[in-house]
Amino acid sequence: MTQAQEPRYLIGLMSGTSTDGADGVLAAFSGTDRPQIVASASRPMPTALRAQLLDLNRAGNNELERAGLASCQLADLYAQVVDDLLAQANLPASRIAAIGAHGQTVRHRPELGFTIQLNAPARLAENTGIAVVADFRSRDVAAGGQGAPLVPAFHEAMFASEQTVTVLNLGGIANISILRSSQDVTGFDTGPANVLLDMWCLAHTGESYDKDGAWSAGGTVHQPLLDALIEGEPWLALPPPKSTGRDLFNHTWLQTRLAGFEAIAPQDVQATLRAFTAETVAQAIGRHAADSQTLIVCGGGTGNRALLEDLQSRLPGVQLSTSDAHGIASQSMEALAFAWLAHAFLSGHSAGTPSVTGARRKTILGCLYPA
Repeated sequence: MTQAQEPRYLIGLMSGTSTDGADGVLAAFSGTDRPQIVASASRPMPTALRAQLLDLNRAGNNELERAGLASCQLADLYAQVVDDLLAQANLPASRIAAIGAHGQTVRHRPELGFTIQLNAPARLAENTGIAVVADFRSRDVAAGGQGAPLVPAFHEAMFASEQTVTVLNLGGIANISILRSSQDVTGFDTGPANVLLDMWCLAHTGESYDKDGAWSAGGTVHQPLLDALIEGEPWLALPPPKSTGRDLFNHTWLQTRLAGFEAIAPQDVQATLRAFTAETVAQAIGRHAADSQTLIVCGGGTGNRALLEDLQSRLPGVQLSTSDAHGIASQSMEALAFAWLAHAFLSGHSAGTPSVTGARRKTILGCLYPA
């Protein structure tokens, strides 16, 4: 009798556009089976580090030193999440094949040939005693691709079926993966998800996010403002492949588009920003995945009940559910994706998806920092 092969344990770490914290999962990979989450953990982003990361999204004084210091602090936060995961799973660091660590995107300019994720993977490897796979985007960009979104290949591995399925990630930015049987996966960023909502909520309530979407639910959508937000942004009408981030959808973008709408109550602006996210997602699905009857939603935005209701009302023929109903906790999805990408790297699998990013060819994503 052949003894069952030991699973390969990997850790995935993610701190997204919302910069609210660092999420991690420890997962067991066995052959072609879906990876099993053994442990999950999150640490809130320290206030000073979050402010620094957000500030580094735009040009400023002494950027190189500030970026270096922030990278070290972020790696230390990642290491704390790794410690939490190991303790929860009761596993030693020596049992972990690698950590997949995405880092924090502060510039994403694939049209200029570069993308920057702050990280200190060598420091993370040194502090944890575990090999680190990082820098997942730049090889795809070097091959002429967008370098984003990275998750459609992972979504395909998790949720592919005989019918067309769309997977929607509601992080700071929204992106969709379109899974069709016997066809290459496609996907792209659709526009803001939580980034503008969180920004506006913090400025007007002092809360870092709109819990359950309750504040926006008490407001009224201002249709002329919604029309202006959609019609006034050319990026939304671009065909895929496309990706975006805080380089475009930031405080300056929002303030510019609110000019002339100063009389609108802040709560109504929040309701309109929620509708902006829902409408841009619905339009993207209508244009590129009209044959999809299933929408699986993941990411931090799944906690915004008003947003999910808004999405369902705009997609009446689509069965909407969260990834939790399909066996993967929505808050853990992106971290699991980076464990999967690290697993792909160690296996020599080309996880790059030209059908998503527009790259010239499939590439192996990531760079290895040995333990």
